[in-house]
Amino acid sequence: TKAFPEGFSDADKARLVAAYEAKTREIYAANTRLRDFLRDEYLPAARDSVGLSQMKGGAQLYALLVENSTTLPLDPETIHQLGLSEVARVKADLEKVKAEVGFTGTLNEFFDHVRNDTRFHPESREALTETYYDIGRAVDEKIGDYFSLLPKSALKIEPYDPSIEQFQAGGSYQSGSPDGERPGVFYFNAYDLPSRLTTGNVTLYLHEGAPGHHFQISLAQENEDLPAFMRFGGTTAYVEGWALYAETLGYEMGFYEDPWNRYGTLQDEQLRAMRLVVDTGIHAKGWSREQAIDFMMQNSGMTNTEVVAEVERYIAIPSQALAYKIGALKIQELRKRAETRLGARFDIKAFHEQVLNTGGLPLAVLETKIDRWIEGEASR
Repeated sequence: TKAFPEGFSDADKARLVAAYEAKTREIYAANTRLRDFLRDEYLPAARDSVGLSQMKGGAQLYALLVENSTTLPLDPETIHQLGLSEVARVKADLEKVKAEVGFTGTLNEFFDHVRNDTRFHPESREALTETYYDIGRAVDEKIGDYFSLLPKSALKIEPYDPSIEQFQAGGSYQSGSPDGERPGVFYFNAYDLPSRLTTGNVTLYLHEGAPGHHFQISLAQENEDLPAFMRFGGTTAYVEGWALYAETLGYEMGFYEDPWNRYGTLQDEQLRAMRLVVDTGIHAKGWSREQAIDFMMQNSGMTNTEVVAEVERYIAIPSQALAYKIGALKIQELRKRAETRLGARFDIKAFHEQVLNTGGLPLAVLETKIDRWIEGEASR
């Protein structure tokens, strides 16, 4: 109220200041009443637990949400046990990386070592950009060995604009146009470089860019034979399941022969595995917020800040985080089924085409489709 533009009279200034101060007092009074209500009435009456199962009808509601998110008839206990198994498997693989690079401390000490080693932080915005360009070129050289069906849309690689990067994730994908004229864009975050690790660069590109979201979204929307709801829609279990599956192709492409790249993809995989345990733990097994945080801190290299944000997401959006890993595991299961049934006749390019050419199907529908394709190929 002190810096008025030129031309305001003293009377106008006084009138506006008085109105501003009156409205401020009104807002302060309302905020005080809200504070008192929360402190004296609402919070004392609130439940101590954070999961759905502690609410009336919560267990039944959670079961419905699980099926909606995963598109499969899975019960929470099955998912919980699957998650525990996956967490143990990935943790064992991280132990192997630790041994391979010659680190002799505990696994948690190894996580701290990687976080604090300047070798694994980008030197500059320009260096990080060039790293992603190099990854993109390397993927392009290998992609033809795994895919015959390719998007018409090109894929650009760009950092977030500096004006918004502080508030963005580590990376994301923006789809191109359905006619392929406007390219898709893989965005990466160059904000606060000392807090960012380069160990996860490859897996982030495979997930958000090619052959992850860029292939899945572009191929669906470019397919004019599909109805609009299949071209432009999709389920989280399929969309994110495909992107996680795309991360695992880095093993076959040779990107994870480097132990530090393998460390990065295992850390990302561990997050998705822990989600199966923690989401079901909170909403089906009565876990507290603190119990969930402790589990994630003990089994990954994530920081406390990162873990708290994840756990509070699971509390607020029950079952949603299950879709990622469940989707990836289903696609891997279908591929293994096809490889076993078809043997030498299995064609990885044909399998990927079948998974991608009908848009974001519910996983049960995708399974039926792939099973029919397998039988058709086997009978040829």
